[in-house]
Amino acid sequence: MPQIRQLAAHIEALAPLAYQESYDNVGLLVGDPTTDIKGALVTLDVTEAVVDEAIAKGCNVIVAHHPVVFKGLKKLNGKTYVERTVIKAIRNDIAIYAAHTNLDNVAGGVNFKIAEKLKLTNVQILAPKTQVLSKLVTFVPINDTQRVLDALYAAGAGQIGDYKNCSFRVSGTGTFQPGENAQPVIGEIGEYHEEPENRIEVIIPTHQQGQLLTALRQAHRYDEVAYYLTPLDNQHQEVGSGAVGDLPEPLTGTAWLSYLKEHMSLNLIRYTALPDRPISRIAVCGGVGSFLLPDAIRAGADVFVTADYKYHEFFDAEERISICDIGHYESEVYTKDLICGHLAKKFTTFAVILSETDTNPVRYFI
Repeated sequence: MPQIRQLAAHIEALAPLAYQESYDNVGLLVGDPTTDIKGALVTLDVTEAVVDEAIAKGCNVIVAHHPVVFKGLKKLNGKTYVERTVIKAIRNDIAIYAAHTNLDNVAGGVNFKIAEKLKLTNVQILAPKTQVLSKLVTFVPINDTQRVLDALYAAGAGQIGDYKNCSFRVSGTGTFQPGENAQPVIGEIGEYHEEPENRIEVIIPTHQQGQLLTALRQAHRYDEVAYYLTPLDNQHQEVGSGAVGDLPEPLTGTAWLSYLKEHMSLNLIRYTALPDRPISRIAVCGGVGSFLLPDAIRAGADVFVTADYKYHEFFDAEERISICDIGHYESEVYTKDLICGHLAKKFTTFAVILSETDTNPVRYFI
């Protein structure tokens, strides 16, 4: 049977832990990673009721979007719902895994699921992150170039947007003189040597540099591999906050609200004045998204769909854009489908179950 660590690795292939925000707490929160999986229950939030559902359905892993342990726990005496939930999970040998802002911050993640529900096209990250890429430069004998490049590509190098296996090379001459303790595969100990080499440059995700350097050393014939890494300020177009895309066809203000309500299954929409022009470009952010309003405006969005706006923050729209606040739970509830689908494609020896527990703490009187 697959173990919890394999489930975690599959989720983290989509949403690496390195992409979580500094305030967040993601990954395996409760449980032993070497435990065999009997069943996985996928939920937005973890509550006592969700743990009860996992017990009833024979699931020993709960995969959630929101981490139940968010702030530091100093006691476990059952005083709060968080403590009671964790205690119940431990007593019943149920692991809890959370994929939160790391899943928010990737193409194909939370915001792309919202875009999918709204049938947006040309979807892109709204606010790409910087300082998450590096440049790896190394020097390889001419005849070894493609073999080393293939190893680097397989380990995750050379991806730029929709293009893969990207690199740059230039030919030159490498020089070296092996010392008495060296084990040269080219040249002789104590003798100065010149070797025709290619200088290879590839872009890499900074958090993967360890595995990439391992791949480089394994593929390279030299016993001492020359390389250097340079952090980059380039935007990573596949990593960042929010998403922006285009509606299948422009809509009037009222038609847009009906469209949004239907496609997101909403009871309520709080919104600012709608533009007097057709609405076509939509920016989205699951959960709290007010920090992205300037990015949505710069992206030319007619509407910004998000949640948890405060009264005075609505004024920031200043008629340059319409803010549609659809509620925190409502904006992220389809994350369950996203996670469930991702797991079901990989694992077939245990059940991946969509939680039926309504964890939304907000009720509406309409």
